[in-house]
Amino acid sequence: MKKTINTIVKGLKVFAKFPKPVLLSSMLASMASSVTPFVNLYMSAQIINELVGNCDREQLLFLVILTIGLNLLAALVSRAAERWMNYHENQMWTQIYCLNPRKLLTMDFADVEDPKIQERHEAIQAHQRGMGFGFRFLYQACRPVLDNVMRIILSIAFAFSLFTLRVPEDSPLAWLDNWYAVAGVIVIMLLSVIVAPLVSAIGMQVFGKASEMNNEGNRIFSFYYWQVAGSDKRAKDVRIYSQQNLITRESRARSLMSGWLGIAKTVDRYDAAGQVLGQLANGGAYLYIASKALAGAFPVGNIVQYVGAIFQFGNAVSDLVMKLGMGAANIPHLEEAIAFLEIENKKYQGTLPVEKRTDNKYVIDFKNVSFKYPGSEAYALKNLSLQFELGRKLAVVGQNGSGKTTMIKLLTRLYDPTEGEITLNGIPIWKYNYDEYMAVFGVVLQDFSLLTFTLGQNVAASTEYNKDHVHECLSLAGFDARLETMPKGLDTYLYKNFDEAGVEPSGGEEQKIALARALYKNAPFIVLDEPTAALDPIAEYEIYTRFNAIVGDKTAVYISHRLSSCRFCDDIIVFHEGNAIQRGTHNELLIDASGKYHELWNAQAQYYTDNDVVA
Repeated sequence: MKKTINTIVKGLKVFAKFPKPVLLSSMLASMASSVTPFVNLYMSAQIINELVGNCDREQLLFLVILTIGLNLLAALVSRAAERWMNYHENQMWTQIYCLNPRKLLTMDFADVEDPKIQERHEAIQAHQRGMGFGFRFLYQACRPVLDNVMRIILSIAFAFSLFTLRVPEDSPLAWLDNWYAVAGVIVIMLLSVIVAPLVSAIGMQVFGKASEMNNEGNRIFSFYYWQVAGSDKRAKDVRIYSQQNLITRESRARSLMSGWLGIAKTVDRYDAAGQVLGQLANGGAYLYIASKALAGAFPVGNIVQYVGAIFQFGNAVSDLVMKLGMGAANIPHLEEAIAFLEIENKKYQGTLPVEKRTDNKYVIDFKNVSFKYPGSEAYALKNLSLQFELGRKLAVVGQNGSGKTTMIKLLTRLYDPTEGEITLNGIPIWKYNYDEYMAVFGVVLQDFSLLTFTLGQNVAASTEYNKDHVHECLSLAGFDARLETMPKGLDTYLYKNFDEAGVEPSGGEEQKIALARALYKNAPFIVLDEPTAALDPIAEYEIYTRFNAIVGDKTAVYISHRLSSCRFCDDIIVFHEGNAIQRGTHNELLIDASGKYHELWNAQAQYYTDNDVVA
């Protein structure tokens, strides 16, 4: 219980950090909506008592007008509170669904790339989308819990006099005031409001435990009917190979409908049993009220008040117990959602400012750097030592898996070395302020991504930018001709997610935009990881011939597995099995017939038409 309460408190603290007072608005809306039925109960009792009593017309008129006025006032207050709550609630859903994405945006890259972290994130999202478990359920439960607590308090206040107003001592029903009778009625009421909903709650627990099956069902449905049947990319294969029947049969075979039917039957049985117990117990309580009224303990009109109060009390407690029962099923999912948000960043962010140099004199050294990816025993890099020299154009080549991209991840501090150190101008890079250190690099990654924003915003990575500089960078990247055809120029949206008039750039065009983005940053280091992989031969040749103009006096690191594209660089480093095994110019490396570069060059020689192919 202590652990459960702590989890709920932690969840509510997350809500308290949201910018708008959602919980406060829910509380006020609950109070306003809960008062209305009790106003009617009390006023109805007074009107009936007057009718069977003095039947004073003026008093009756006053009571009726007062009832109408109180109802009108309660409705206005309730509506205003609901409107205020709805205003904040709309923002609340956005805040809840943004919790994990915002966490991922600030999480260490090593954790973001960790498969275990990804699995945890997907599980949290699946439970939230499917059964609503996690923060979504916690918020959805807040309003009914507040409603029910308020109704319980008001019900007790309205029913209290049922036990204080006594039957005349000479009445044969005087025993109704005996504490045994009172205790019996209270037990019956408890049976109604606790035992009955507990039985129903057991059934709801069965429903709650079906979340994993529900997630699996959603995955199956999503795969067959969205990713397969609804995908234009798969449509050609489906038709060419007549896969329609295969998809239909497989989706039916993997359907979880029979399991859901069994769960629904179990839940209905428990719910029906709870309803029967509740109605029997309510009947006993109503009989007690009617008997005391018959014995003259209170006016007939009070029956309406007491029966209504007990009815409200029973429903409120029953619903509260049900919500708590479902809440118990939500606790493990809420714990996991909170634990995900509490994952701490381990990367040291650094405090030293990076020296601002007008001469771009930044020298980076890898000193015996070794690295293992988290959870792996194999070294991706082993004892790597190399230096990036000012103003030089350096190519890094090697087969897939040789450690080229891993070296870039270490260079840009997406990961920190397992062993050894990397220095910038003689100081370990982890000591520098991370944001300032990252400003040193303009990077085009092999698996770069563009956003569904305007072309200008994509290049500048900002909503505000220098249009002339964006044009210049796009021109250097070879995108100027395509830009002239865009309907709104730099204000043209990429893709159609937000704008029907958006353009769908080709893979090569995307790569040019990514290159322009790296150039716009105007960083002293340019890192290009397979920057021409999606370009056609002509566009690739244009990039190569203008490479010096593109890079200027910056230090450039060019990563590729196509050796023919590296000859324009001043220096070439050959990676193999996580280490730099050769370094030199193209001609120097080609002369070494026993070297890896010579081997790789000749393996690709059939694609070259140059005279310097070595047989």
